[in-house]
Amino acid sequence: MSGHADLPGSEVRAKLDHPVIDADGHTIECEWLLDEYVREVAGPEIQARWMKRPAPYGPTKMIWWGYPSAAHTADRAMSLFPKYFAARMEACGIDFAHMLTTAGLATLYVRDDELRAAGCRALNTMYADMFRDVKDRIRPAAVIPTYTPEEAIRELEYAVLELGHKAVMVGTEIRKPYPEVFRDAPQFGQFAERWQSIAIDPPHDYDPFWKRCVELGVAPLCHTSHIGAQHRRSASNYVFNHLGMFAGGAEHFCRALFLGGVTNRFPTLNFGLLEGGVAWAVTLLNDIVEHFEKRNVTDLLENLDPGKLDIELLAGLAAEYGDERITAERIRERPHSRSSDPKRPELFDEFAACGMTEVHDLRKLFCENFYFGCEADDRMMSVGFNRKLSPVGQPLKAVFGSDIGHWDVMDATSILSEAYGLVGAGLITQDDFKALTWTNPASLHLRMNPDYFKGTVIESEAEKLKASLPKPAGFASSINRK
Repeated sequence: MSGHADLPGSEVRAKLDHPVIDADGHTIECEWLLDEYVREVAGPEIQARWMKRPAPYGPTKMIWWGYPSAAHTADRAMSLFPKYFAARMEACGIDFAHMLTTAGLATLYVRDDELRAAGCRALNTMYADMFRDVKDRIRPAAVIPTYTPEEAIRELEYAVLELGHKAVMVGTEIRKPYPEVFRDAPQFGQFAERWQSIAIDPPHDYDPFWKRCVELGVAPLCHTSHIGAQHRRSASNYVFNHLGMFAGGAEHFCRALFLGGVTNRFPTLNFGLLEGGVAWAVTLLNDIVEHFEKRNVTDLLENLDPGKLDIELLAGLAAEYGDERITAERIRERPHSRSSDPKRPELFDEFAACGMTEVHDLRKLFCENFYFGCEADDRMMSVGFNRKLSPVGQPLKAVFGSDIGHWDVMDATSILSEAYGLVGAGLITQDDFKALTWTNPASLHLRMNPDYFKGTVIESEAEKLKASLPKPAGFASSINRK
């Protein structure tokens, strides 16, 4: 990469004129402690069921040997002990950090409604206790289950209004067996799981939940793993299952939010799509443009309307270029394929919900609302800053996430320098690095809650940044918090 990559994080930080925010470190929960919290919040009967809950995804090979060990035991300790994490932040070059769940990645999708609610409540209560003494430097993200809007709102309000959480991570889909399978052959339910998005074609109306997120000033964070999906279910190879799993989960949610019209109906609501990088989002953005240019209502009617097919021209060409089986007569009898039924589908304008009427609309409907978590060793984050690759000439909002606590971080003190190596390699500029580590991760939350960094070590810098941020239409200056 470059000579910067081997500098301690503290030396990189000394070169900067701005704070560094870690948008995505990880806590590693003590399972026995979580079990105790489940008992405290839900009682011994629920705890007993919780401890016997089935493993997800059937025979899928899940993570193994997934945390730092041996010479890197201290890095593992950072994810276990918030006070120790805070003590090492200066050496890492990090001013303020967000700690995301590990156990919650699966807890959000526990099928049993009572166990899912209890597990999330236990995690959120445990995090409030664990991080109470370091809240000026470290902020955990509460986990919000979303199998129904009522469930989501209930835990959101408790986490924010009762426990004092300001950051939240949400479930992005509902994962349950197909009803007929569950009814007739429940033993096979894990092999016939249905994933329903909460943002497009949802089984319930989630707008009350999105509205409550706006009112409470929280930006929903997505950290969805698509391990366990049919194309990531190897029984023998975890690496096969893991490659691209967070990118796949984030892309699915982002695509659903956009085409489902959530960013259109809630223009001030920010979303953080973590640990999947930003390269997939550049591809998605360009794909949206390519589809819109061919499948907007005007071009559909002018170029693809089967009712305007020149059947006589087609028959004439069949007579000249066809054969004994493809004849003009047969073309006249059946000119349309099954996918070209002249009858319009019930939903004809598939861009209506998202509010896109021209390519330029993507600036406010996509580029403004989404923030994309990138790990330090992700060289492809550079494409997110490349205006030439953007169909609207606007960079996407990449945010720095250390992933400290998990197996891919072997030395926490080198994470920032690894990311800074992209500057030395000429892949991103110094301004891009500032956006990655400061402006973007700060604005992700500040645009939702102007007081997000109040009482923290970066409060004064956040106040200056806040004054420079453009306020989108409908921006709420006051937050309906307890």
